[in-house]
Amino acid sequence: MGKTKIAFIILCSILIASCESNTYEEVAGQTTNPTYEANIKPIMTASCTSCHSGDSQFPNLETYSAVKNACLNNNLVCRIESNDCGTRMPLGGKLPQPNIDVIKLWVSNGFVEK
Repeated sequence: MGKTKIAFIILCSILIASCESNTYEEVAGQTTNPTYEANIKPIMTASCTSCHSGDSQFPNLETYSAVKNACLNNNLVCRIESNDCGTRMPLGGKLPQPNIDVIKLWVSNGFVEK
């Protein structure tokens, strides 16, 4: 095998090994202007609406207005962040901290929808 082919194989190996895959949680933690549609709704869908949808469990967390209302009137942020406001949610385990951070940033930025 020639030196050029060996160099090419080594270069390709380095490039493949250096690729990084970001999870949603990692990307969410980097968001500076979160919106409901782009950032909050996917978190709610993945972690909350299996219980908090329809009439199954109060509050319903399927829509923008419902999630905003839950933040304003039902201590949603406190419930996902600590046990200080009742049972920590979700029941299956704590949300990843980057998800909590993006929800808190969304609230502090004024509940941007889109």
